[in-house]
Amino acid sequence: MTGAPGHAARSLGLADLVDLERFPIAEPSSPRYVATVDAARRGLRSLGCAVLEGFVRPQAVRVLNDEVLERKHATHYSTEIINPYFHTTVDPAYPDDHVVNTFLERTSGFIPGDAWDRGCATDTLFRAPEVARLLADCLEIDELHCYDDPLAGLTANICDPGQQFTWHFDTNDFAVTVLVQPATGGGVFEYAPDIRSADDEAFEAIGSVLDGDGSRVHSLHLRPGDLQIFRGRHSLHRVTRVAADSCPRHAAIFAYTREPGVIGRVARTRQLFGRVLPTHEQAERQRVRSDTLLD
Repeated sequence: MTGAPGHAARSLGLADLVDLERFPIAEPSSPRYVATVDAARRGLRSLGCAVLEGFVRPQAVRVLNDEVLERKHATHYSTEIINPYFHTTVDPAYPDDHVVNTFLERTSGFIPGDAWDRGCATDTLFRAPEVARLLADCLEIDELHCYDDPLAGLTANICDPGQQFTWHFDTNDFAVTVLVQPATGGGVFEYAPDIRSADDEAFEAIGSVLDGDGSRVHSLHLRPGDLQIFRGRHSLHRVTRVAADSCPRHAAIFAYTREPGVIGRVARTRQLFGRVLPTHEQAERQRVRSDTLLD
């Protein structure tokens, strides 16, 4: 792994990126693979979250961070005052003190999918069939496909000093992240698992969390190279504010879907990336909702 970061990244294969002895992802019948999947399933069933500690090799983590730094100029930063559903305006159908009308600051950025070169280390890890197979097994579903969205499939979330990603829900059922560079102060991932369901918005419970009740909130102090699988559709979550004297927090985000050819929603895409493409607009016209949650 010598030479310029970009050249080094493009030369890496899966064995360079993942500790295949600890995580034999090409050998799904091996005892270590089975043990990894079993542990992840227990975490996902009980807390909606699983962490594969040290999944990415330390040397490879440095390459992933180099790739983030090379593309950081493409980051779309935004400062918004949002409710947990990414809405930015008051809804008169609800009282002023309702969670739907409770707005908090989101200040963070995303490197879009079209900034990543095919074959770079981050892309290789994202598109490896062995990784998708492992994730599907952990999630107890038949198969996964790389999210076909040209902006939101492979991304990196950037929280610079002073920034935070406030309490929110995801529009997809689950998210996969690899922490590339932790903050040295703040930048902690916190979540309230399964606080709502497909048929219950659980406004009162959500309001308690927003008011500072930490009784059902879990904190994850992730380390570089940890891979996190998280059910974010029903679990309220945030990244706390990064300290002013901290280094930035960088996390690679790998998005997968159960069906091929899925494209993201126009409103959320514009919020996170500052733009949409014709493929987003076409997909929006054809979209069928899978639930009636606020988002």
